[in-house]
Amino acid sequence: MTYTSTTSEILEQMGAAGARLDHLAAVEAGAGNISVACKKQPEGVEEIFPVVGELELPVAVPELAGWTVFVTGSGCRLREIKDRPKEIVSAVIPDATGRRAVWRRAPQATFTKPTSEFNSHLGVHADQVARRKVEHHVLVHGQPPYLTLLSHLPELSNDKAYNEAIFRWEAETIIQVPTGVKFLPFMIPGGEELGQANIAGLRKHTMTIWAKHGLMVRSDISPMDAVDKVEYLEAGATYYYRHRLLGENAGGGLTKEELRGVVTAFNIDTTLV
Repeated sequence: MTYTSTTSEILEQMGAAGARLDHLAAVEAGAGNISVACKKQPEGVEEIFPVVGELELPVAVPELAGWTVFVTGSGCRLREIKDRPKEIVSAVIPDATGRRAVWRRAPQATFTKPTSEFNSHLGVHADQVARRKVEHHVLVHGQPPYLTLLSHLPELSNDKAYNEAIFRWEAETIIQVPTGVKFLPFMIPGGEELGQANIAGLRKHTMTIWAKHGLMVRSDISPMDAVDKVEYLEAGATYYYRHRLLGENAGGGLTKEELRGVVTAFNIDTTLV
């Protein structure tokens, strides 16, 4: 697989993803964060991020030694990456111990540290590298309103119920996200407990739902590929919400038999139906 080769292209992709998340109302104010981990350093890192410092990492990630991790800054608005990427994104290059890193920023940087959820990003990147030997990995955290709203409902607070609620409205959903989502109960944002649960959840799933908070989604391709998954599932959550407003007699979506037909027709590897 061919990955984006230049820093400018990666920043452009992060900007497009941030703008789309904003259109989905998934990143209010400074909420949400994006990171892109690259085994091979993309062209242009030193030119675009000439200010060099040192950073103590929130978790030890020797698996990422020598990698370049592009990450959004704490408190930054993702919708502004598109127009002002140098103010919002930096490049983190972990050393051999995985405990410290070279931190490259642009002179225009408006933040003093990476996102407060950098521990979750680093932990998942490192775990995916160790387990799947990926050489390019993307993570996006956002708070899409309908997916997040559904995570507040006690009757949907488990994998089976949550997935059934959102996967039965469009045939495309199970095709695009065949592994479904892993539902995580509420844990303190940025804490070690959430970080570890998120790592485990993303081993078998491409998306975790952080109850009463938001989600994290991963991609081996690009930030927009990750956001596409969010968009598919947010559509499913929106259908479920509208169905609840209309009442249970309004129709229940695709039946299990119909979903199995879709899975068979498109040869989808899934355990959801």
